[in-house]
Amino acid sequence: MMDRDRAAPGGIQHMPIRLGLIGDNIRRSRSPELHRSAGRLIGLDVTYDLFIPRDMSQPFDAVFERCRKEGLRGVNITYPYKEQAAEMVEIADSLIAAMGAVNTVVFGSGRAAGHNTDYSGFVAAYRQAFGDRTPGDVVMIGAGGVGRAVAFGLVTLGAGRLTIVDRDAGKAEALAAVVQQVSEGRMRATATTDAATAADAQGIINCTPVGMVGHPGSPVPIEALGGQSWAFDAVYTPVDTLFKQQAEAAGIAVLSGYELFFHQGVQAFRIFTGHLPPDLGVLRSALSTPPDHQNE
Repeated sequence: MMDRDRAAPGGIQHMPIRLGLIGDNIRRSRSPELHRSAGRLIGLDVTYDLFIPRDMSQPFDAVFERCRKEGLRGVNITYPYKEQAAEMVEIADSLIAAMGAVNTVVFGSGRAAGHNTDYSGFVAAYRQAFGDRTPGDVVMIGAGGVGRAVAFGLVTLGAGRLTIVDRDAGKAEALAAVVQQVSEGRMRATATTDAATAADAQGIINCTPVGMVGHPGSPVPIEALGGQSWAFDAVYTPVDTLFKQQAEAAGIAVLSGYELFFHQGVQAFRIFTGHLPPDLGVLRSALSTPPDHQNE
């Protein structure tokens, strides 16, 4: 019988690592596959389970506490709980604290520690796709948890101006104010409820659930597409969203939400385990080609 505390490649000693994902609409998430595959590549025994509060008939905070009590090393948090989770954890990074949203939580003997790999994952995905090119003036639709992370990523990437679009004007205005403050004047941020403003931007971003399985459509009026040079859709289920199709048809280079999923997942794995797979290309190959019906 194999010793469960065996030495992994490279001398890593390990016990089984229990992880999970808390969110709605996650039954087709690929996060379990990513983390289990990453574990196998470095000899770690990783389990990764899904926790859906509404299906469990429990509020988010009860599910969160259950994961802690059951001995999970940590959890990822996805829509719509990232902002709520930020209020329940210790956040050491002042930038993430200002962001007010976390997607990666590590449990310990004290208060849980919160991180945001949506932010760092977006920056990594953008640079992989577009190199050192600055984002220019950007319109971002959606001021929720992933929108907050991407907005802070745009500060890091050197965007010139950010217009935040949300049906909740107060939410968009609040995010614009904190982003402008964090940027120390390097990026101007404003808020509106009108997605048509995207017509005058160099970049356009969807950070809403629109386009996801169960939320059909596009958040961007088709007549607003065509003048932009790049676009990003945080949705990756399906990968080929209506927004992505229409943007590509208009000649816009589109960064897929799958790239955010991959990079944020890799960075979350490092936070959970202290290790990275030695070759991310091998990890990509270990994951099957992302089918259009799967979701984070």
